[in-house]
Amino acid sequence: MSPRRHSVTVTEPVGTDPLWCEEYGYGLGRTDGILVLKYRSAAVLEFGESRQDFLHQLYWSPDGMLSTGHGARTQFVGHREAFWAHRAVTHEVRAADRQTVYRVCLREVPAALGGMRAGAVSVDQEAARLIQAIARPACDEAEALAARARIMAGLGASTADFVGHHATGTGFALTVARALSHDPGDEAGLAEWAERLHVSVKTLQRDFEREFGMPYSKVRTKLRLSTSRVLLESQAVAEVAHRVGYSSPSAFITAFTKEYGCTPGRYAERESRANG
Repeated sequence: MSPRRHSVTVTEPVGTDPLWCEEYGYGLGRTDGILVLKYRSAAVLEFGESRQDFLHQLYWSPDGMLSTGHGARTQFVGHREAFWAHRAVTHEVRAADRQTVYRVCLREVPAALGGMRAGAVSVDQEAARLIQAIARPACDEAEALAARARIMAGLGASTADFVGHHATGTGFALTVARALSHDPGDEAGLAEWAERLHVSVKTLQRDFEREFGMPYSKVRTKLRLSTSRVLLESQAVAEVAHRVGYSSPSAFITAFTKEYGCTPGRYAERESRANG
């Protein structure tokens, strides 16, 4: 971070470049400072082989899945989570088209994330709201630094943190949804999840209706299709279908077309053109 106290930079698309980047910095150069980079793009967003030796980084998207990786591990995270990378840890992050991604840079490690090198972390609703609130012009610096403290307090590394941050029901459905977002290809049905959690199928199904307003099968489908959008620009349709849990490419194509109004192949072609 530079020694400036407060900075705002907005980089707009130039020519055919589809990327927007807005930069908001508060208390820069100080231990308690925060830098938020807000990215928006009409095409796939990629942060490939990223490493920062001085700053810890948090990636969060309010409107889609992120594909994340460090070392040999690949993980997907949804809007109730973020991807944390400790400084000096090489990592990759990828988002689908028309997503907004916030990249939060910090000098301090949030208390709940001590000892964590990289991985998915939960973000409570207030922390998510404040990330968006301070990534805007004319935000007061004192207000932003107070928000920073609350953002750090609203992060959690464990499943218990995740459920505690978000559950309105028993928390069983959220536990399953978190696992599915990390691995959408998991083939377990509702009965198997109920057995794993030592609850009845009826209890788990009711919790899905309470938390999401829809049954388990629909939640799983939406997670799988949302994840597929992150993968299609770089992987073949058949490979993506298998990766997100479909038994055949044709089943995947049917579900994708019903959800998004075009085939995955057409979608991938469009994204390839948008990325030049």
